Amino acid sequence: MLHILHSTHGGVPDHILRGMFAARKSVFIDLLKWDVPVLAGLYEIDQFDDQHASYLVLTDENDAHMASARLLPTTREHILGDIFPELCEVPAPRGETIYEITRFCLDRSLNARDRRTVRDTLVNAIVGHALVNDITTYTAIAEMGWYSQILAFGWDCRPLGLPHSDGTKTIAALAITIDSATPGLLDAAGIRSMSTTLPRDNRVAA
Repeated sequence: MLHILHSTHGGVPDHILRGMFAARKSVFIDLLKWDVPVLAGLYEIDQFDDQHASYLVLTDENDAHMASARLLPTTREHILGDIFPELCEVPAPRGETIYEITRFCLDRSLNARDRRTVRDTLVNAIVGHALVNDITTYTAIAEMGWYSQILAFGWDCRPLGLPHSDGTKTIAALAITIDSATPGLLDAAGIRSMSTTLPRDNRVAA
């Protein structure tokens, strides 16, 4: 099941958001050793998880987390434009129709075959979300292994600058153009969704 979650300020996350934040902690802190905030020792939540963030979350039949991504508007503070602007040769793209993809997270419980299927389903969901919400461009920052995968998805994707290294990892920024041709480009590259995935749009507190 695909859940499209729109956060509101205050309150306590529901079980789907708690599962997502716990999965983010497992991936980005426990596995990748990112130096980012942890809430209650269980959840990876930062300053961008506020009323402006939206989330696409894939869950199994029991609502357990499988994959998720956070989308941030670029008309306000966001990671590329305000924390890593040096990754862009020119000022980072901003605008009402430009959103930043962050915290693309695949649950560590997935096996290799399911991981590929779930990844491709989330990528298609991100594109579908853009098409129905008049989003024309996504920006993102990625470590080089993931960056290479993104470039190979078949969509209209371009680097925004040269990769930068902090001594432990190398990251780079990119922009993805989304239009009516994008789903076909993904399909031609073999990036296809699970056929049973249906959207559920929930407005919840984060």
